[in-house]
Amino acid sequence: MKIALCCSVKKKDSDKPPDHFSEFDSEETVLSIASAIKSLGYEVVIVEANESRNLINFFQNNPVDLVFNIAEGSGSRFRESEVPALLDYLNIPYTGSNFLSLALALNKAMAKKIFKCEGIPTPKFQIFDNSPNPKLDPDLRFPLIVKPNYEGSGKGISVSSVVRDEGELYRQIGDVLSGYRQEALVEEFIEGKELTVGILENGKTQVLPILEIDFSTCKKSGEYFYSWKVKEFQGNEELGLAPVFYCPARLPDAVADKVKETALKAHRALGCFDISRVDIRLSQDNIPYVLEVNPLPGLDPKESNFPKISRAQGIEYKDLVKSIIDNAARRYGMHPYTKAEYAQLRTGGPN
Repeated sequence: MKIALCCSVKKKDSDKPPDHFSEFDSEETVLSIASAIKSLGYEVVIVEANESRNLINFFQNNPVDLVFNIAEGSGSRFRESEVPALLDYLNIPYTGSNFLSLALALNKAMAKKIFKCEGIPTPKFQIFDNSPNPKLDPDLRFPLIVKPNYEGSGKGISVSSVVRDEGELYRQIGDVLSGYRQEALVEEFIEGKELTVGILENGKTQVLPILEIDFSTCKKSGEYFYSWKVKEFQGNEELGLAPVFYCPARLPDAVADKVKETALKAHRALGCFDISRVDIRLSQDNIPYVLEVNPLPGLDPKESNFPKISRAQGIEYKDLVKSIIDNAARRYGMHPYTKAEYAQLRTGGPN
């Protein structure tokens, strides 16, 4: 089986804001995934998702059996949906969620509306745009956190994103509206534990051990939740950006079961396939509030949370990649033949 690894690679561009390429993968991550695919016995080719026109030309001239998709797209509000939509149009199988699930997950407010309809706890929220004379919903209680509605990887989130009065609130909303040119999502900031839960489908849906992120070691930076700085410079003790990870999380069994059940409901509510990571704040009264679902979780073998979680389950990196490929192939009714297996089929069996 020939697999195309479709990716968006981080660039160095001093003319762009520091967080511009945050959602993109490093070259090292891309090469790690490619190496894992190759070690499984598959032919692999790397293709960068820069322009849809280039992708169309590539796939029309380079037939592949499956696309391993980690591409972030080109910058629109529906950017993560671009590659899956194109592959659906070209009738090419791919790993991960479809264009609809990716579009819903990237639109934080829309995802939260779905969670509410499904009875999944999520912080109370309100959307602000450029309409004149905005007014805060009286049902919302400070502290609040202000985020760009269509971003991931902590983009637009910093210490100043958590606000405690209306003056701070409207200043932060203005910064998001002008800096990211999109609506600002304002939601209640849940005091409690930061958790993330990995969901992996490999013939059956598996809820992996809960990862707890403890920010008590980040007092120097003041970053006590997953901001852009923490995600970008994670592990930097000098900057005070080295949280401590516990996997499994330090939770009573009954609470852990409730967190896992909530994460699985969120995964299914958005219709995710193969893999997702569900970010949760556990309140002081042990209510798991879903912040968002990431159907394209980072797969950096050293730094990303999902590989950390899978290792805690005893799933090594190569086997994680294999599970994603196998489940996608199964979903499309394919057999994920390796190069050696395919050669045997063509020759009528082993020599």
